[in-house]
Amino acid sequence: MEIDLGGIGKEYAVDCFVQISRQITGDSVLVNFGGDLALTAPCKHKKFWSVGRLLTGSDKAYGLFQLYRGAIATSGDANRYLLKNAVRYSHILNPKTGWPVIDAPHTVSVAADTCIEAGMMSTLAMLRGGQAEEFLKMQDIAYWID
Repeated sequence: MEIDLGGIGKEYAVDCFVQISRQITGDSVLVNFGGDLALTAPCKHKKFWSVGRLLTGSDKAYGLFQLYRGAIATSGDANRYLLKNAVRYSHILNPKTGWPVIDAPHTVSVAADTCIEAGMMSTLAMLRGGQAEEFLKMQDIAYWID
């Protein structure tokens, strides 16, 4: 077993890159590290950045995010899972049992002010399994579940 801090590391890197980019330019820059993304500033020439969201297991766009400010991060097992004896095991583990989270959505995307905040909320929702959407509704944040 190993612990992978790639999720929080990537989200931290996005937020750091946003800060560096703000020092270099006042233009709106979309920073995207493997699907975790953030804006340096609102767009000046258009109202928002359009970001496609893929349907789990497909290369086709499922929908579009309209990102005006802040960040979006996604947690899920759309690309990282083990399929054994017709059972799908997520790479996201329940910290209480050490086993994959049961009955979780395939992906949860959350919008927040920073990528770290969005990533924490999307992962916490995944850890709720079948109650992910109920958890997110209580947080009063923008989210998308697949």
